[in-house]
Amino acid sequence: SDILDRLAEVLQRRKSANPEDSYVAKLYHKGINTITKKIGEEAAETIIAAKDGDREQIIYETADLWFHTMVMLAQAGLSAEDVLNELARREGLSGLVEKASRPKE
Repeated sequence: SDILDRLAEVLQRRKSANPEDSYVAKLYHKGINTITKKIGEEAAETIIAAKDGDREQIIYETADLWFHTMVMLAQAGLSAEDVLNELARREGLSGLVEKASRPKE
């Protein structure tokens, strides 16, 4: 996906940006706890939008959720491509079979 690739490039560049000048640089500077807290907030807002059935808000909030998730992935040295590869690996698998194959916690 071109947009995901372009976003990943911007997020990578923001790692070296000044936190005073960039929202993403500020998130990186504050660390993983702040980033994951933001993901939780965006997930909750996405759920509320979905429950309300507001298509525009669902799209808007899902975009925020994906954006902040990509920040987290970049912080961890991962990319959207890593997630897409995992989805491709699961393609055609029964969800029940895939879940049963996961290591037990």
